[in-house]
Amino acid sequence: MRTDQNVGANAPSLGAEDNQALFNMQLAAYRKIVGENLMFHREVYGLLRDVVFQQMPKPFKFLDIACGDGAASAAALKGTSVEHYYGVDLSAQSLELASEALKVLACPIELRCCDFVEAMSDWTVPVDVVWIGMSLHHLQPEGKARLMRDVHDALNRSGIFMIWEPTLLEGENRADWLDRFSACRVPFAAVTDDEFAAMESHMRLADFPESADTWRAMGYQAGFANAEQLFIMPNRLGRVFKYWN
Repeated sequence: MRTDQNVGANAPSLGAEDNQALFNMQLAAYRKIVGENLMFHREVYGLLRDVVFQQMPKPFKFLDIACGDGAASAAALKGTSVEHYYGVDLSAQSLELASEALKVLACPIELRCCDFVEAMSDWTVPVDVVWIGMSLHHLQPEGKARLMRDVHDALNRSGIFMIWEPTLLEGENRADWLDRFSACRVPFAAVTDDEFAAMESHMRLADFPESADTWRAMGYQAGFANAEQLFIMPNRLGRVFKYWN
């Protein structure tokens, strides 16, 4: 359930003008979703900001995995003691937007255009906070577990890892979760039928949510000593988890 605009980066067969048009269409839909708070971005990124303020009073290095246009993270980090921001994303177009949005931060900005799995497999710069939102669920279980191990290895000893991901209810399977999203058409009235259909199609192809117990267990298996659920979206489609040692 990726609600940013990176899909355009995965369409190399399109011409440049068509690719830009697709990107613009997805960007418009994404901004409606954020603007109307349909996926509770305000609450989620407000929570991220609170955690950073409370637990990272000293200067810290922040790694934003699958950062998209960077706007939400920029707002969450503005005024904090962040001393270096790293953003990783597959979409060069998204990173162009991120380079502008992140100018509000008074720290060096480093953006890397690459697949985040590959980026984390050989990450060498120790960081203090790692964040990934609505992207980890695109991987299969073994991929999720490997990425979480790589994050654990990238963090300083006192660092924290936070994820915001689709989460199954107790006893629910993937098909049930997808049907629950389909039933959200009325709350998503701000997007057009075509935009909602495109979201559904993408999710049925690429979204693989896990249960809350599984998300926590993956953290322990990755080497974290602690795994805590911090937030449940009011529509119960996703949750925020924090991992630390």
